[in-house]
Amino acid sequence: MTLDTLTLRLQHHIDQKDYTAGTALLNDIPAVDAASVLNDTPLSTAWKLLSSLNINRKASVFGHLRPTMQADMARLMSRKELALLFEEMEHDERADLYNRLSESERRALLPGLAHAEREDIRLLASYPEGTVGSVMTSAYVTLRADQTVAQALDTIRLEAPDMETIYQAYVLDESRHLVGTLSLRDLILAVPAMLIEQIMVKDVIQCQAQEPRTAAARQIAHYDLIAVPVVNETGQMVGIVTHDDALDVTQEESTDDQLRLGAVSRLAVSFKDASIGALYRTRVGWLVILVFGNLFSGAGIAHFESLIESLVALVFFLPLLVDSGGNAGSQSATLMVRALATGEVMAKDWVQMLGKEIIVALLLGLSMALAVSLIGFVRAGPEVALVVSITMVIIVIVGSVIGMLLPFLLTRFKLDPASASAPLITSICDGVGVLIYFNIANLMLVLPDAV
Repeated sequence: MTLDTLTLRLQHHIDQKDYTAGTALLNDIPAVDAASVLNDTPLSTAWKLLSSLNINRKASVFGHLRPTMQADMARLMSRKELALLFEEMEHDERADLYNRLSESERRALLPGLAHAEREDIRLLASYPEGTVGSVMTSAYVTLRADQTVAQALDTIRLEAPDMETIYQAYVLDESRHLVGTLSLRDLILAVPAMLIEQIMVKDVIQCQAQEPRTAAARQIAHYDLIAVPVVNETGQMVGIVTHDDALDVTQEESTDDQLRLGAVSRLAVSFKDASIGALYRTRVGWLVILVFGNLFSGAGIAHFESLIESLVALVFFLPLLVDSGGNAGSQSATLMVRALATGEVMAKDWVQMLGKEIIVALLLGLSMALAVSLIGFVRAGPEVALVVSITMVIIVIVGSVIGMLLPFLLTRFKLDPASASAPLITSICDGVGVLIYFNIANLMLVLPDAV
């Protein structure tokens, strides 16, 4: 059954006020699909349906709801209902929800939780947004080095219902320092009487809780891990980041980079549900800034007003040339932002990349100059065709270099390289392209009024 079909059936039950059938439908489909349906349902109706589910199913579906829907729905619950839900939710999901509650709502919630849950939530919620700690979970299996394999399997069997994953276990000492790790496969294949310290991997790949969250995602992808352990500044283990959370991080970072490259702010809700005001606010800032940036291009054109009056044909090629520089710069910036984000290129590599980019840009410029020279020859004669061709080569090189260097420059000042957005690159290249074009024309052409 497709999601659209589920939505239509649920909407039919809602219209008929048959909430019993609606609840049964939510019980019969995957939790993520149930959440997708509820996300498109009015809040009061969604809560009525969700509250009819048993607590385990309710927590599973609730964890997949949009963050704004979770926060709004939490405010409809009594303190007892919310506390019960928190106890059943995944550790990292409930910490995220806790951070979205107001201070008064947090104070009302905490007394209803057991001490262990309160401390766990406070720990996970204490890490700043964007760090590894903010996406980790504390639901992982721990073992001791002096346990036998048989004892370790018994421990996993007891702890499994409450754990995020049981396929990787972590060996800690008395001070909770990470000393080793081993997989469930290793345990199953080992002799039951063997000690954990005999079979565990001691050289453990790990992350610091204060590192950017992308560091955990990169390690999981690079080493093909199920999860990566997280330690604090003293080396004590505080959590794990699982592969599914790493995938969420990668998707969110990719979305953020794409939005920044388009000079658009992130929406707090889905694009479909965003208000006109929210859509306006996400776009107006950069556009207003770039309006003033484009005044530079206008000033350049005004400066060469007499040249343009003497040879109006030059204006025909102006959009073509400046747009080519902006397009080349945007391409270069996009490739470089992606390379920096994935770790393929480091900030120290800028000199090597600059040399390569200049050669590539030269080849691109020559190819484009060849095409535009034919248009120039037919439209305005050989002299203008030569000016346009030379300008095309220089503008493409300059645009590409600007597009390549700007992400490196932003990285150098500890800013997000994705802020080197396509509109920003285009605006810079437009202004520079105007100056290059008209200065070359001024130097090379013999104007009619100058004869």
